[in-house]
Amino acid sequence: MAERNTGSSSSSTGFLSMKSLFGLLSIALMVFVLSWFLLLTSDGRSRLIDHNLLPHSRQHSTIDNPNPTPNSPTHNAQSIHHQQPEILRVFMYDLPPEFHFEILYWKPEGKNTWPDLRSRVPEYPGGLNLQHSVAYWLTLDLLSSNTQTAIRVYNSSEADVIFVPFFSSVCFNRFSRLNPHQKTNRNKELQQKLVKYLTGQPEWKRSGGIDHIIVAHHPNSLLDARYQLWPAMFILSDFGRYPPTIANIDKDLIAPYKHIIKSYTNDSSTFDTRPILLFFQGAIYRKDGGFIRQEIFYLLQKEKDVHFKFGSVQKQGVPSATKGMRSSKFCLNIAGDTPSSNRLFDAIVSHCVPVIISDEIELPFEDVLDYSEFCVFVKTSDAIKEGFLINFIRSIGRDEWTRKWKKLQEVKHYFDYRYPSVKGDAVQMIWRGVLKKVPVIKRRLHVANRFSRFGKPDRKFFQLPRNLTV
Repeated sequence: MAERNTGSSSSSTGFLSMKSLFGLLSIALMVFVLSWFLLLTSDGRSRLIDHNLLPHSRQHSTIDNPNPTPNSPTHNAQSIHHQQPEILRVFMYDLPPEFHFEILYWKPEGKNTWPDLRSRVPEYPGGLNLQHSVAYWLTLDLLSSNTQTAIRVYNSSEADVIFVPFFSSVCFNRFSRLNPHQKTNRNKELQQKLVKYLTGQPEWKRSGGIDHIIVAHHPNSLLDARYQLWPAMFILSDFGRYPPTIANIDKDLIAPYKHIIKSYTNDSSTFDTRPILLFFQGAIYRKDGGFIRQEIFYLLQKEKDVHFKFGSVQKQGVPSATKGMRSSKFCLNIAGDTPSSNRLFDAIVSHCVPVIISDEIELPFEDVLDYSEFCVFVKTSDAIKEGFLINFIRSIGRDEWTRKWKKLQEVKHYFDYRYPSVKGDAVQMIWRGVLKKVPVIKRRLHVANRFSRFGKPDRKFFQLPRNLTV
């Protein structure tokens, strides 16, 4: 009996010891977990998580610390978040006049680089030259003090971008022909001079050209120099004649053509008062992707309410096109030698609903404008099907057309080039587009600077997109 009690007592003692040990371990574990929790949250937020990656993290940071000190993490995060300027700071090279206004036959007085705009503004040549006059309007805007979105700075270290005032489009128009006894034309000579000038500047050497802006709006402008100056941001009409490693939508900017037809004011027309259903006037037989024009011409030539004829700026071409577009419900914008043409913008300011048949077209300011609200898009493969295009256009009724017609009048100011420029015009919209690309420029500069201690930036870091090679 005693032996049985002794065994029972030993079992009880062992059970209590196990229970006590388990309790001690539980307490130790709780203390350990609590200690780690206090350590991880000692600044009020977990250090194992980058809260900047979480949605609304910046809003939370201002709530957690509504009055951040200058050196606090919250203050630094806010500074980084708000570092993109609201005004674009532009440094413009004082290029010799032969690169800009002398091409317009302006003669400088003495050593003056720029004309005195207070007394006289040099005129840009008319006709089709005007459609690619983008560099002229941007330069005038920087020379004036009336700019809304961009300001000119005179110290390049304070600038977001460096503007190159080369009138490359009119240079091509006027100087691309080779005169007798010349080895090269004036257009090529100026391009060679430009490359030599830019690559010798400290601003170019510092960035490799990444933060430079060059306007080459005519598809054939800067034809030779583009392959040497391609790290810069190009302002173009489209990418039709550029390989994607030289120009692309990530790096560069699409600007509208300067419309040749004057804007239609006091337009009281209606769906029923515009007798022409579909209008096209221009070159019909084109090379490259422009074959589509003649295909559509053959499909539409017998339609009585369709105007599809050859036309040019000569022989009253502009007045004829003006009258035709203002009398038409829809205006065809078909790919020609390149994806884009001035015809789209003539249609917009004529309140003639554009019908865009150009699969590769890039449109200006499309981050702001929804072109489907005032244009009609048709795929090339559908447009060349017999009966498809005309039946599709006829299916668009009065109500839908009227909505688009009203929208055209709301958006047309975005495509007006003016001097002095005004809020929301083409000049200010281009500067706005450049401003939005400043973070991309900064990133490219920072990537290129990774190995800057070993010399100038490696050009391989300039290429966008990365999956393409020259």
